[in-house]
Amino acid sequence: MHMSGSNVKIFFIITTALLLTMSCDREKNEVIPDITIDFTISFSDPEFFDLYYSPGTSALLSSSHRHLGLGTGGYDGNGIIIYNTGLQDFEYSAYDRTCPHCFVENSLSIAVNIDGIEAVCPICNTHYLLPSYGTPTAVGPSKYPLKNYRTAFTGYSVRVWNKR
Repeated sequence: MHMSGSNVKIFFIITTALLLTMSCDREKNEVIPDITIDFTISFSDPEFFDLYYSPGTSALLSSSHRHLGLGTGGYDGNGIIIYNTGLQDFEYSAYDRTCPHCFVENSLSIAVNIDGIEAVCPICNTHYLLPSYGTPTAVGPSKYPLKNYRTAFTGYSVRVWNKR
């Protein structure tokens, strides 16, 4: 079977449209509204020593940490989770503590709790895996991951920010 030139063009147009649609769907998974996030934690602060030296550990930031920069309270003041992934080159993940399932389904702003390498919602009981970008596990009803923020390790500190 041989495709004519116009069929090839149509194929590429449809393929491009499908790829654009799929990339737009990823944005829809970010159900927690954006707020301005831009702060830096320093590992010279005793509060964050364990986060630096122990892979698989996390730290919870709240609005009481506002001296570090903008948005440490996260959406609706629920806080931010900083997680040491244990991966090479000192990689860290940052998540909003607001449960996306409770927010979408019931318009509730509920802070998840940390239990080892999981964040657990006290209302819907969804478990989110911190090492897997806050992806929900089979435990609980959520189909949305925790809201992720950008991170960058710079020497002896981690900067956390979002696209705003």
